Order: sequence, then C-alpha cells, then structure tokens
Amino acid sequence: MKKFLYSFIALFILFISTKSFATNDNREYYLIKIYHCKSNAQLNNIDDYLKNIYLPFLHQSGIKKVGAFKPIDNDTVADKRIVVFIPFKKIKALEALENKIDQQNPFTKVGNAYADAAFNDAPFTRIETVLLHAFKDMPSFQSPLLTGTVNEKIYEFRSYEGATETLYRKKVHMFNEGGEINIFKRLSFNAVFYAEVLSGSHMPNLMYMTSFNSKAERDEHWKNFSSDPEWKKISTAPEYANTVSKSDVVLMHSTDYSDL
Repeated sequence: MKKFLYSFIALFILFISTKSFATNDNREYYLIKIYHCKSNAQLNNIDDYLKNIYLPFLHQSGIKKVGAFKPIDNDTVADKRIVVFIPFKKIKALEALENKIDQQNPFTKVGNAYADAAFNDAPFTRIETVLLHAFKDMPSFQSPLLTGTVNEKIYEFRSYEGATETLYRKKVHMFNEGGEINIFKRLSFNAVFYAEVLSGSHMPNLMYMTSFNSKAERDEHWKNFSSDPEWKKISTAPEYANTVSKSDVVLMHSTDYSDL
C-alpha cells in the first residue's frame, strides 16, 4: 500500500514541475495502470479486486467511466496483463483521489485475496503506472459506440516512442496539426483517447486507443487507412520522417466489469 502511495505521490510531484501543469486548457488527464501477472490465479484475484472494490471506489469518487481490458493473447503469454484506464477532467481530481485513497484505504478490504496476499504470494509481478495528458485535437476521451459482443469487440492500444524529444514532438504534431487524428475520425476508428505520456517507463512516448466491433473490422479499417491518400501524403512528408523509433500494438477485449 505505502509503496503504491509513494509512487503515486512521486508521479504527481514530477508532473507539477512540468510546463503543462501551468496551462489552463480543457485537455483531460489519464492514469493507466497495467497489472502484470504470471498466472491465471493472479489474474482472477485482480479481477475480483477491480470488479468488487477498486472500480466501485472510483465510481463513488466521481469517476463514472473506467476502462478495464485484457490482451487477447493473455492465455498464451508469460506476462499476462490487465489494463485499467482512469480519466480525470482536471489534475486536481487526481490529487483528490490520492487523498481519498489515503483516508479510506480501499486496498485492504477484509477477506479480499488481493488485499490479504502474503509477501511471498503476491497477486501480481508488478504494477506499471502511466500518467498522460490528452492531445489538443481530442481533449476528452470518448466511450466508443460499438455493437459487437464483449468477446468480439477489439480495443487496440498503441504506444509510440521517439528516438529524441525533437522527433517525438514532430509525431505529436503529426497527430494534431498534421491531420492524423482527422484521418482516424473520418475512417471511423472509434478512438477512445490520444495522449502524451507525462511520466512512464518509456519516454518520450505517446499512446492512443481505437476500437472496433470485431477483429475483421479492425483489419479492414487499417487496410483503408494505409491506402488513404491523405495518410500517404503526410506519412511521406519529410518533416515527419523517422518520428517513431519503437511501436507497441496490443489488441484487447474489455472485461465484463469495464465501463468502456
């Protein structure tokens, strides 16, 4: 518990020292928590904790929409994950949540396997925490309008890293002023968010999430994207050359307790 709190406070202190904190715009902030596990038993314990304790606590704290997702390959990989997406209208709401966690301590509900886990039988291998600030051309997250079932719907989580901060800023520009977000919108990619990583384990870094009714629909959308004349134009523009040094793509399903 204390380790988590100290990490959270350290992130917040780091964040308030940045220039973006001083700006007065309408862009939201996002906290992404990635629970890394080594077994299905650990996943089940975290599922129970998130469904019955943590998400209800977030709802009671005024955060009505929380996303919870699992990679579609969780059954076959050694590093099994649950990705939790928590949006905040203002950075002060993140600070307020931390204060409430400190006062009410929702992590230690009696009888919960997650809270009661022994030091040598932890419910996860680690928790990865990422703090983000929404792109200006999509300042608020959106709940996707999908018709597929929980087992069919695909949430595509992408992470782009830059080799230098200058090249990274050019990729952010490409999404906003360059028009990449507009292409995604025109082609109905049902984006949940686009955001800059303010603090995380891979920097400089941006992340975004799109959504689809099925894997087949997702593949068809990307086919249309790659052949789009406007995309071909900006993707070959000299000013945007070599702006991504590493990309990670994770296809996920939402959990049955996710609000997205």
